[in-house]
Amino acid sequence: MPPFFNLTVFGNLKTVIIMANYKTVFLGSEKSETTEKELQCYDNSINEIFISITNTSIQHDYNEQYISLDISTAIKLAKTLRTNINKIKGI
Repeated sequence: MPPFFNLTVFGNLKTVIIMANYKTVFLGSEKSETTEKELQCYDNSINEIFISITNTSIQHDYNEQYISLDISTAIKLAKTLRTNINKIKGI
């Protein structure tokens, strides 16, 4: 099922559902010299979080690695990322 947005308009007390078709793409950092890498993240058709990393500087069958995470594993990944971000920020 594709992601959707639930938009509530209070003036008319009407709920409108807008379907969206998108993927989020993150690029590697210049500092680490990984700008040719792309990370994509989206929910797939079996309600898991799909993550792929692609090396855009080369073209062959093995330039993309991917993983699908169930909900609880994706939540743990998100918490681990937040913890490491806070460590870097000194929080």
